[in-house]
Amino acid sequence: RLLSRIARGKLRPGSQLPPEPDLAAELGVSRATLRDALRSLQDEGVVTRSRGTGTFVSHAPRMLTSLDSNFGVTEAIRAAGMEPGFEEAITRIEPASAPEAARLRLAEGDDVIVVDRVRTADGRRVVWSQDVLPATLFVRRPEALPTLARGSMYETLDREFGVAIHHGVARFVPMKADGTTAQRLGVRRNTLVLYLQQVDFDDDGRPVLSSHEWH
Repeated sequence: RLLSRIARGKLRPGSQLPPEPDLAAELGVSRATLRDALRSLQDEGVVTRSRGTGTFVSHAPRMLTSLDSNFGVTEAIRAAGMEPGFEEAITRIEPASAPEAARLRLAEGDDVIVVDRVRTADGRRVVWSQDVLPATLFVRRPEALPTLARGSMYETLDREFGVAIHHGVARFVPMKADGTTAQRLGVRRNTLVLYLQQVDFDDDGRPVLSSHEWH
């Protein structure tokens, strides 16, 4: 729960955590359990602890890379102590290609929503993302579609459309930036980038989001 708060920006770099008795009571755990959790976070470089002064969120915490935690680009940027933003955000409806239809368990040609964005950290371009979602998720609230491009995809899906992400399956491939990728990220052609392709599932095991990211 503390990792989630840090990843979502609710605990900012440099901020002090409440005293242990108060924090343990708030989280509903014993002080011994809380100390174990804080010790693990300290070992990961996420918090710093000093006897007599308290526990603080690190100014430059390591990236949260635990494989049992699932969070998006916005949360990752916040966790690194930077301000997330976006440029060139485009939302469009198009027929699903055969690969996307297979990933989302749709029929080829079914309508999907594509959110194409360049993500920024403190104003610097760091990720080009394309998020693909079944159009059927939004038939009840088509007027809210523009909100998908304005912030965290996970937070917007949950808040605006009642779609909660339970888990995701991802693969990572290092590659050299082609002309389009270089242009979108503002880097030289052939710069080494990390490509991430992920499918996210809801509580019922349905695939609801197919993501492509170039970091």
